[in-house]
Amino acid sequence: MPLQNNTSRFSRIRKFFTFVLFTLLITSCSTPTSQPVFLPTYDPFLPISGGVSENPSTPDPNATRPPSPTRVPLTVSPPASISADQSFSTPTPDAIHALPTLRPNAEPYIVQPGDTLGLIAQGYGISVAALMEANNITDPNLLEVGTLLSVPAPNPADTGPAFKVIPDSELVYGPASVYFDIQDFIQSQNGYLAGYSQDVNGTIMSGDEIVFFVASNYSVNPRLLLALLEYQSGWVTHPAPVDTSYPMGLQDEYHNGLYRQLTWAADNLNRGYYLWRANAISTWVLSDGTVIPIDPTINAGTAAVQNFFAQIDDRPAWEKDVDGTGLLLTYFVFFGNPFNYAIEPLVAPSITQPAMTLPFETGEIWYFTGGPHGGWDSGSAWAALDFAPPGELGCAVSPAWVAASASGFVVRASDGAVILDLDNDGYEQTGWNILFMHIAAEDRVQAGEYLFAGERIGHPSCEGGYSNATHVHVARKFNGEWIAADGSLPFNLEGWVSSGTGREYDGFITKGSKSIEALDRADELNLISR
Repeated sequence: MPLQNNTSRFSRIRKFFTFVLFTLLITSCSTPTSQPVFLPTYDPFLPISGGVSENPSTPDPNATRPPSPTRVPLTVSPPASISADQSFSTPTPDAIHALPTLRPNAEPYIVQPGDTLGLIAQGYGISVAALMEANNITDPNLLEVGTLLSVPAPNPADTGPAFKVIPDSELVYGPASVYFDIQDFIQSQNGYLAGYSQDVNGTIMSGDEIVFFVASNYSVNPRLLLALLEYQSGWVTHPAPVDTSYPMGLQDEYHNGLYRQLTWAADNLNRGYYLWRANAISTWVLSDGTVIPIDPTINAGTAAVQNFFAQIDDRPAWEKDVDGTGLLLTYFVFFGNPFNYAIEPLVAPSITQPAMTLPFETGEIWYFTGGPHGGWDSGSAWAALDFAPPGELGCAVSPAWVAASASGFVVRASDGAVILDLDNDGYEQTGWNILFMHIAAEDRVQAGEYLFAGERIGHPSCEGGYSNATHVHVARKFNGEWIAADGSLPFNLEGWVSSGTGREYDGFITKGSKSIEALDRADELNLISR
């Protein structure tokens, strides 16, 4: 039978690479060599030819728009951090990460609007079962705002493994993935995914289109998504996998089908990555309630993988999935050593934000309605801010215009999203990019256009993603990594600097002595003008 033959073939390949991988794990290795990764040349700090007005909010009518981006391949050498005296299991330096201290005692917590037991437990690094037991809760759905809970201290097991699974640059949809052809790779494997299609929000999409859609929206590397998909269900190489409903392993009816399985996976990969980046997590809570302190020498990419498997594994399965014979082995079979693709650091400490303006036209007054929150879904960095136009619109399309916060090339404009590429190389994975979300289809700019700062992008609406009122959602990426609005590189929009309070959507935007707090309504207290 085809499935049996194909499974046997892949099993033989896995056994061979298991031997190779164990050899690498117990011996030192020389600097790895592999097929070079080709990247476009770019410098996000060089001015774009064509003359941009000194005041970025006032386009120069005589300026010449740059030509279409020129993509020149650049050979990238294997990462310098891998040397002959380092083993495969420690390809990045074993820096000690500053983890939050585990709480020794129980803490009180008052239930807030929008809270669930799951969110509270996740925020405190404990299991839902432990939280319910400590508060004599029998029904997790009966949770009233204002209830005083006692949040027990974590009861940790042994520290998790220090094994590094992937470099940071293999988590994000960044420079190393520019020339990876998703469709060609999927078709070359001739598995179930190659012929798969699904209705996604009213559009029939093929398997490769879904992988690209999720990878680009969440900014998660498609190589990692494909390796996970194969490891969890065999969809990439098997013509007839056993589980065609829940290929990423989450057995939940709401997440039926490839699209919702991939979005769930990408969001949880991002959550592990960005919580680690923000020093905001110290334990993983596994599906069986086991609390595992995180080893402080892993990297953010590995934290992403450990968090993903924590959602569905008990302790024995989790330890297998995140070691050298788990997911890494499948990745190795498909793409080789993931650390051969490493680009470190993705975001250097010396990086500064280019000049940016508020995302609406000069002379207008809008509302600051959302402080730092997820760039795309809840698991990504708190990379976004929200601004709403004047008027009581509900979810109607506003007659006001969203304006480009900087000059750049429109690389994507669909499903409510407009991506502006500031380095003009035509790649969303490199340099600075700005996401403008909830842009109505009517009058929206098209991919391939070049905009000067201050020029019109489109009208704010509720289109694309989830929105309960008309607004524009603005977020930044650099080299594919979401840049937190409440981190070390906050938004600076014409002198208005963002900050957070530690609670999603809450925060401030400050200019000089004036500070405006985000409010989820139209109020004179959150008015902001250009």
